[in-house]
Amino acid sequence: MKVERKCKILEKTMLNDSAVSMVLEVGDMVKTSFKNPGQFVHVKCGDGLLLRRPISVCSCAVGSPSDTLRIVFEERGEGTKWLSNRPAGHPLDVMGLLGNGFPMKKEGRYLLVGGGIGVPPMLGCAQFPDKKATAILGFRSKEKVMLLDEFEAVCEKVLPATDDGSFGYHGFVDALVKQELEQNTHYDAVLACGPKPMLRNVAKVAEAFGVPCLVSMEERMGCGVGACLVCACDMNDGSRKHVCKDGPVFDAKEVDWNA
Repeated sequence: MKVERKCKILEKTMLNDSAVSMVLEVGDMVKTSFKNPGQFVHVKCGDGLLLRRPISVCSCAVGSPSDTLRIVFEERGEGTKWLSNRPAGHPLDVMGLLGNGFPMKKEGRYLLVGGGIGVPPMLGCAQFPDKKATAILGFRSKEKVMLLDEFEAVCEKVLPATDDGSFGYHGFVDALVKQELEQNTHYDAVLACGPKPMLRNVAKVAEAFGVPCLVSMEERMGCGVGACLVCACDMNDGSRKHVCKDGPVFDAKEVDWNA
């Protein structure tokens, strides 16, 4: 169900030199719209910008008197620059929760894989089962590492990696996924969020080990509710699906990785 309301910024912090964390007061948005971890919100960023900005939910909670929701994003353009400059106490026009997240089971065991700004939405996935998840988190460098302590608090194991080797494993996350699945294939699924090349490589490794893989796809969005065609994603069967309405989470085998 589409829920649009004014939401107050309760807390704003910088996680590194470019990542902003905001905790929002969202009324009953979580109670009425939460389906699974991995959903997103569509945020209006300034009066002069027509299109909202889709931002994955890092975590959310049902509360009293108001639900709370946390988003983490990087300044990448005019809209997110406007958003990053909003102070605590400022109201935001937020539509959500939108999309379909990862269909997780509380008792499930999951291998979570996040890359860059795809790391924050995996925290909500890590919090869903009780200390049963392994998280593989990829960053460009040590300076970009974020949320590590929070993942370690809720995961059975956390394996960080950096492209330049300045922290954790030196290399890309798909190599760590391969190492982990060589030791343990008893996962209900691999859940991944990050750049498309990363998702493609992680999906390939998961398929080689016979472990289901679900991926959260990122596309530019217009309406956020499936009424336009901006976020269309090509599927293996020749069809096109809306990332906002049908996703953002898809079975990796559905996606046409060569499109």
